[in-house]
Amino acid sequence: MHDLTQTVLKYARKHDLLGAGDRVGVAVSGGADSVALLRILLELRGELGIVLSVVHLNHKLRAEESDADEAFVRAMAAERELEFICESRDVKSYAAEKKLSLEAGAREVRYEFFREALGKLDRIATAHTLDDQAETVLMKLARGAGTRGLAGIYPEVAVSRQPSAVRKTSIQHSAFSNQLGSKAVVRPLLSVRRELLIEYLGELGQIWREDSSNRDLRHTRNRVRHGILPRLEENVNPAVREALAEAAEIARGEEEYWAGEIARMLPAVWERTDRGGRLYCDRLGKVGLAARRRLVRAAGEALGLNLEFRQVEEILGLDSEGARASLSGGWVALLQKGELRFELISLSEAASDETSDYRYELSVPGEVVVSESGITVKASRVESGGEGYNPEHLLDSKYAGTGLIVRNWVAGERFWPAHTKDPKKIKELLQDRHITGDEKRLWPVVASGDEIVFVAGLGVRRDLLARGGVGVLIQVADVSGDRFIAEG
Repeated sequence: MHDLTQTVLKYARKHDLLGAGDRVGVAVSGGADSVALLRILLELRGELGIVLSVVHLNHKLRAEESDADEAFVRAMAAERELEFICESRDVKSYAAEKKLSLEAGAREVRYEFFREALGKLDRIATAHTLDDQAETVLMKLARGAGTRGLAGIYPEVAVSRQPSAVRKTSIQHSAFSNQLGSKAVVRPLLSVRRELLIEYLGELGQIWREDSSNRDLRHTRNRVRHGILPRLEENVNPAVREALAEAAEIARGEEEYWAGEIARMLPAVWERTDRGGRLYCDRLGKVGLAARRRLVRAAGEALGLNLEFRQVEEILGLDSEGARASLSGGWVALLQKGELRFELISLSEAASDETSDYRYELSVPGEVVVSESGITVKASRVESGGEGYNPEHLLDSKYAGTGLIVRNWVAGERFWPAHTKDPKKIKELLQDRHITGDEKRLWPVVASGDEIVFVAGLGVRRDLLARGGVGVLIQVADVSGDRFIAEG
């Protein structure tokens, strides 16, 4: 048995990922990682007593290249006489319909496909590696995640067989959802570096397919993979990927401990009501800050709310009778008679909140009309210095070829205007300019992936300013075109 195969076997047994008799679908995209996973599990199927199939989703994102990937994987399955479970889904149309990024849309479609495939399978094995873990932890850390986020990719994720209408709540970490049964997505390669998989395939003489989108630097993960992590390895810690993966392992242990503690503590401080639920402040005040934060989050989850850290802090910061915090989906938290009450506002108000968001693709050059706020946003190339615009409002030219998105800002997001020393919450920046009400809620920003690069009235983010008078000019005007709100 190959050394790498023994490493995977040890990890799978440590986390009880695969058991005798399991019907396991190996998710094979055609790339090196997933092809290596299939070859490793083929070697281990006798030792583990598992029955293998191959599952493949054609995302239809790269036209003929995607179809060629499908044909390659189909041939691999046929050559080894494995059942081939395959579907094609139009991810781009789905993402546009749901107003999601391509990455988020692809993930939702992929897990819906997995959920359906698990109707006849027990496990689906995916090829997430130690490198994927390191990238995930670093991105979550940069976005401000807590220990739950820093836990990164879990070795096993339980999947319920619920209808697609509730798919957002049907995929949970197995540590918190044993009641869902044995259906799960498992990641046997989480302890293995990608470079070792490449060496393994080379020794076998096994070919694979290269996904051209893996080099597209418009995607945050690709920038982390090809730019940030190599620099950290070179300048900070040669073993930074292993260090990040170890941090995830520690965080997962912490989360598993706290999951049990909070499940034990919650009934003593929380009660469901006809209108939502309530936390008793006197009882909540008897536990430490870490437990208080987790109990508030757990209370929200009991109502189907996924509270962010800033929302938890806002709720715990309510300090006067009647004070309230607005949450997502039309929910509010308010302090009343010594209780933190979670209540759903009127259906009409909730519907208004849910339909107020917008998201439009902005090409360079190009122009979009944002009907929700009555504005137009225009992007154009500036090839050389000139007059007619503020040079501090010119976006770095590297964004000329990226997919820019015009959308409304989201509570908790921060921005760094060119004329300030430090980043600040967008909410506070707009308040400083006396922008309130619906105008404030619908105020436009321009984003590239997960980065906000421009805010109307504030210009370009300080560290993304163009140099040498060459860049992307973004202009925001009333639909009538009579008045420019801002330019950047």
